[in-house]
Amino acid sequence: MALAREMATSPGGILQKLAETALTSCCAHSAGLSLLEEFDQKKRFHWRAIAGEWASHVNGGTPRDFGPCGAVLDRNVALVFSHPERDFPYFGEVKPLLEEGLLIPFYVYGEAMGTIWVVSHDESCRFDAEDLRVMTNLGVFAAAAYQTVQSLQAGQRMISIVECSDDAIISKDLNGIITSWNRGAERIFGYLAEDIIGKPVTTLIPPELHNEEPAILERIRRGERIDHYQTIRMRKDGGRIDISLTISPMRDAGGKIIGASKIARDITEQKRSAAQIAILAREAEHRAKNLLTTVQATVHLTQADTLEGFKRAIAGRIQALANVNSLFVQSRWKGAELQSLVTQELAPYCENEGTRVQICRPDLLLEPSTAQTIAIVLHELATNAAKFGALSTLEGRVQIEWSRSLNQLLILRWIETDGPLVKPPTHYGFGTRVMENMVRGQLKGEMCFDWRPEGLACEVAIPA
Repeated sequence: MALAREMATSPGGILQKLAETALTSCCAHSAGLSLLEEFDQKKRFHWRAIAGEWASHVNGGTPRDFGPCGAVLDRNVALVFSHPERDFPYFGEVKPLLEEGLLIPFYVYGEAMGTIWVVSHDESCRFDAEDLRVMTNLGVFAAAAYQTVQSLQAGQRMISIVECSDDAIISKDLNGIITSWNRGAERIFGYLAEDIIGKPVTTLIPPELHNEEPAILERIRRGERIDHYQTIRMRKDGGRIDISLTISPMRDAGGKIIGASKIARDITEQKRSAAQIAILAREAEHRAKNLLTTVQATVHLTQADTLEGFKRAIAGRIQALANVNSLFVQSRWKGAELQSLVTQELAPYCENEGTRVQICRPDLLLEPSTAQTIAIVLHELATNAAKFGALSTLEGRVQIEWSRSLNQLLILRWIETDGPLVKPPTHYGFGTRVMENMVRGQLKGEMCFDWRPEGLACEVAIPA
């Protein structure tokens, strides 16, 4: 009766109550339980509940294969021991010494789980057939109690897992009526448990997908499990979310299917990210092709009298492309600011800003293909100015300005002054051919050179 009351009021304390009951029923000096546990592969008996003079030894233990408890389980009988320290030396350290002990096997579901024992520490207490009867009855009750406690603990762990899960975990009967609803479901779908339990699960399904539910229920009735089924469901506010469903049949104690449990994971962001990655992959492929086309044209149009000259020309133009692509990365491939392109290319000549290079600074974002062409144009103009024009002398100056025309053309002007006397060239150089090919051929724009005596003036007009 005492054990039954403990089970009803505090099942977690049943093992200790069992030890205390054995102690008083058998007039023993100490009593307790030795349990085998999974965490150490059942290599030791652990004293999880002790009453009486050995109480301080709780959570101690003995080896599975070398001690009285192991002998009891191996023989599957109750045994009486006297002075076990004679055969098992480690018992000599357990004070007070054991004068006599009665041990009963402890089985749950037919599996050896440990022993229940009572101990006397002097000759004033001896155990007889009545003690064996009492201990045997306690052993039967203890097995049932321990089994119940384990079930309660497992159930509580499962409840905690379900309640703490970020996923929606719900159940429904075979009519599609919701019977349970966890916090994850509240977070994902927006319904409180009291608002949705008892309602049909089709409440969560868009009207055009209602035909999914009969097919799912039919598979559940056949005992099938549905893994990672991707579909769309509705929130309380009407919003739609992408989810991945795992659905399992629920059975009663007799094995009859009575409903289904569902785990729903919100994969809306995952699918959105996958779609964005696919878009970015296509965009990266497009950007790479454009860049390689520009590099190919640059290499094809570059000529020089020597191999070293050819290498220098190619290196400069490819570096200009590399510079503009670094700006693309900063803008996440939206493009590049024209002012950044100009400042980047003319940085070596801007140490004393306002004296050699003047740059007008209106904000203007160029899309990548336009920015690549402008980067090459600026590189060629700066290279020419450094070799033959205004940037070849300390007194020379360059002014760069840009604006949009009424017909939405980008007008870029490069104006050199105070450099060496300029004479119109008798033929176009390779740099000029590169610029005109890219402006006219790739962007369908126009490029005009005015070789004034005081310095080159160049105007580029491209669709912006």
